[in-house]
Amino acid sequence: MTFWDHLEELRRCILRSLAVATTFAVLAFCFKDELFSIVLAPKDPSVQLINTELTSQFMIHLQVAFYAGLIIAAPYVIYELYKFVSPALYDNEKRYATRIILSSYVMFLSGMLFSYYVVFPFTIRFLGNYQVTDEVNNLISLSSYIDTFVVLCLMMGVVFELPILSWLLGKLGLLNRPLMQQYRRHALVAILIIAAVITPTSDAFTLLIVSAPIYFLYEISTFVVPKE
Repeated sequence: MTFWDHLEELRRCILRSLAVATTFAVLAFCFKDELFSIVLAPKDPSVQLINTELTSQFMIHLQVAFYAGLIIAAPYVIYELYKFVSPALYDNEKRYATRIILSSYVMFLSGMLFSYYVVFPFTIRFLGNYQVTDEVNNLISLSSYIDTFVVLCLMMGVVFELPILSWLLGKLGLLNRPLMQQYRRHALVAILIIAAVITPTSDAFTLLIVSAPIYFLYEISTFVVPKE
């Protein structure tokens, strides 16, 4: 295949992926009640959400449906990209690529689910009920809720890629088990800082809830990197 043939095949790959993602986004848009019952499920019952702009609810509906379409279509999009790249790979490279892609996808989803069931509920409960004085009531906007929800889910999804990243760095000779064990204390401090950034709350319990699995992932990473 010529360069332009490859470019045309890439264009078709992107168009097929966009078509599938758009289809799922439209379906998600049509099932509004079910979609937002999932999105709003982690909200603490005491937290009241409001809307302050005329077009905000409709635009947020579109935004959430778009995100849902991308998440549902992600396996197909990954398959399309792999199918485009795989002819240029050797057999052993295909095996490695398959393992990395599947592992990365599973870990990313695990991070998002951890945020959905653990991190975000604690965050919205604390920040939604926090008051500097009783004279100021909290009325959280729907857009603020959605933005925080999306950011936390994405950040935890990325954080859960730590073992995959460590494995890749190990394969490149940039990381090994003795090095990770030597800097374990430094890593713990860095993890606590990352956890504090991800969950902007002041209670130690929430910080522990977030930092514990990240540190666990770090310890797992020490076993997936080379021994020397």
